[in-house]
Order: sequence, then structure tokens, then C-alpha cells
Amino acid sequence: MDDQQLLRYSRHVLLDDLGVEGQQRLLGSHALILGAGGLGSPVALYLASAGVGRITLVDDDTVDLTNLQRQIMHTQARVGMLKVESARTAMAAINPEITVDIVQYRADSALLQVLAADADVAIDCSDNFAARQALNLACVRTGTPLVSGSAIGFDGQLTVFDPTHPASPCYACLFPPSQAVEEVRCATMGVFAPLVGIVGTLEATEALKLLSGMGASMVGRLLMVDTRRTEFTEVRIARQPACEVCAAHRGAM
Repeated sequence: MDDQQLLRYSRHVLLDDLGVEGQQRLLGSHALILGAGGLGSPVALYLASAGVGRITLVDDDTVDLTNLQRQIMHTQARVGMLKVESARTAMAAINPEITVDIVQYRADSALLQVLAADADVAIDCSDNFAARQALNLACVRTGTPLVSGSAIGFDGQLTVFDPTHPASPCYACLFPPSQAVEEVRCATMGVFAPLVGIVGTLEATEALKLLSGMGASMVGRLLMVDTRRTEFTEVRIARQPACEVCAAHRGAM
């Protein structure tokens, strides 16, 4: 780090658990973020401010007036702009030193596998079951740690899946791809604005820990957030030996 970077990241450097070495790892790391909406906003902004050297942001949507109630990196002046373009503008305003790659495309499994293979961590900030399954499959195949978060109404969830960890489940262990799922979206169900900030900030926390090598990740633990009661509940989650995604992959290794 040069003198300017030492000053910019000085509050990280002062942390014994992070320090110069951890910050250097952040500067040299690459994060993949799927989704530039409610969850993606705090994730992208905090990873940018923390100095993650390269961030790839994937989203095919445009900024809409209804997004502004919770998607804090977009502004009314950027309504109609591609969300990835709006996000890159917001991230550059905070930290112009990092590299932000944008993918203006609804990512499928093939594209996500290419992107995940080049990333040190993937963060799921998507809003639909198919996208979560596609990113999970890509991360299992490439061995990329996956930070997973979701939020709807007043309730959120957070966990970490790490294919390199022998006891780690994957997303499909909890929600099998063949399982019938009723999609719930903000447009029909609504979402409490601070909830996506809470879950997204926790996703950023887990991603920065993985990238810097600091602390213990949430592998094997699922955190449930209830903002009606301001209540956090944690449950243990286990890898399923018969999982149709990660079991087949582990057996082939």
C-alpha cells in the first residue's frame, strides 16, 4: 500500500485481526456480486469502501422509482439507467481506486460458472429461486465460497456455503432445485426498507471476512432476522449426503 492507501484504510489497519496484511488481501481480491438491488446496494458500497480491488456486478435491470425506497446506491436522477451503471457510479464516488466490472445480462449457469471461477468469493443478492440455484451450482463446480442472503417482508436469512469446507452444505441442500417453490417478490409482497440494509451489511461482513482471512465464517449456520421483533435466531444446517448438486460434485472429485 502507498501512503494514500494507508490513510484511506487506516481504520482497518488499526484492527489487530485485520491489519496491513488483511487489507492487502482485500486490495488484491475479486468479489462477484449477483444483483444490484436492495441487498446488492449495501454489499457493493461496503466492499467498495473497504477496498476490495476488483468487483464484478451482474444485473440486467434498470433503476425504477419504486426501487428507491430501499436500493440505497441508486438515486432519482438515475431512474431509467441500468442498475449496474448506476451502481458503478455510486461505487466510484466512494472509492475511485477499485475496478468495477459490470455485466448487463441476466446471468445463466454457464456465464455464472465463468464469472465464479475468476472470483475469490461470490455474494448472492438476487431475488429469485432460479438465480440462486444457478449461482450455487456455479460455486459448487468452481469451489468458490458463496455468501447467501435473502429478504422479503420483515424477514431475512443469511448464511455462507463453502465448497472447500468438507462439512459445508450448499444452497441446494436446504432448497433442492427439484422442490416446488412459490416465488415471492417485493413487487407483490413488499419489503421493509431497513431489512435489506441489515441483511446486505451482514453479507458484506461475511464476504470481507472470507477475503481477508479474518474471523470465522457462517458455514453450517443459518441466521434468521425478524425485524418486527428485532430478533435474530440462529440454527445449525448440515450438508445433505444425497444432495443433487454438491453430493454428485464431491463424489466426482
